[in-house]
Amino acid sequence: MDFRLTETQELIRRTVREFAVEEVAPGAAERDEKSEFPAELIKKMGALDLFALPFSEEYGGAGGDYLSYAIAVEEIARVDAALGITYAAHVSIGTSPIYLFGTEEQKREWIPRCARGEILASFGLTEPNAGSDAAGTQTTAVRLGDEWLLNGSKCFITNASHCGVAVVTAVTEKGKGARGISSFIVPRGTKGFSSGKKYDKLGLRSSDTAELILEDCRVPAANILGKPGEGFKQFMITLDGGRISIGAMALGIAQGCLDAATKYAKERVQFGQPIGKFQAIQFKLADMATQVELARMAVYRAAWLKDNHLPFTKEAAMGKLFASETATRAALEAIQIHGGYGYMKEYPVERYLRDAKLTEIGEGTSEIQRLVIARQLGL
Repeated sequence: MDFRLTETQELIRRTVREFAVEEVAPGAAERDEKSEFPAELIKKMGALDLFALPFSEEYGGAGGDYLSYAIAVEEIARVDAALGITYAAHVSIGTSPIYLFGTEEQKREWIPRCARGEILASFGLTEPNAGSDAAGTQTTAVRLGDEWLLNGSKCFITNASHCGVAVVTAVTEKGKGARGISSFIVPRGTKGFSSGKKYDKLGLRSSDTAELILEDCRVPAANILGKPGEGFKQFMITLDGGRISIGAMALGIAQGCLDAATKYAKERVQFGQPIGKFQAIQFKLADMATQVELARMAVYRAAWLKDNHLPFTKEAAMGKLFASETATRAALEAIQIHGGYGYMKEYPVERYLRDAKLTEIGEGTSEIQRLVIARQLGL
């Protein structure tokens, strides 16, 4: 087994890390404090072709692999998880459904613009009464001649206020449960389509999270993704890829915690020597480093399986589950190592903890990941 990254993947890591350290990290705390959306950074990421990474050159992508994309998410999230989730949501669950299930016309209309970062994409799945039970969707779509009439609302949607296009799910045939759900492409500017008030969040505060509202929203019949009734199958496949990206985001947070705690342990002097010389601190850091590396292997393996067109549902859930819980543990330990200073906003680890918790909730809670894994085991 060869665990080495390719030269291209190493180059992507170096390039994104340099961008993250020089451009992203300096303003991360201020953006978090002000809940300020990083619009200028989005433009710079577009110029670096980061949004184009996992899409084919045929549609304006960079022709890279999913592992390279996961590495990029990891490096961004290592310094600013809010930008990491903005990036991940745009690529893996906003743009990918069109890339995976769209017609040739749909792909050529939307993928190039999304790949350039000219517009952001959102994925409208979660509803007030349909969270983990995504089949409980209540948004409706009714066929009226050459149009679909959409009514309903979506909640907790990343990039909702800034998206240029959204893929939303709706019930097209009542009484059929999951088999009655379809997906639609809804462009910004469509009459009846709007975003609601932004949420005031615990963490990831500079990312945009808001409602999507559909009030007698009419879209052309051609805007359906695939055939009516295929929406549930489509978003389950989409979420598998999305879980890899959230796992990569969690991995980045965990690595950031390890970096910060190791640095502090070398600098903080107590009892006449750096606290990193004490076994109690060494053991904490050793455990953190081990868990981070195991999380990396799990997330990277899921991405590798996807790139090689092998089944990866179970591995994506495992990677996301382990990496997200590792991120929260790592943040707690990093705060403990920092002591009282870890509780202050002067240091980044309190932000890492607030950001980490969402990775145990978004793209399927830890409980849902365990359910997915159990079902993959045939239980």
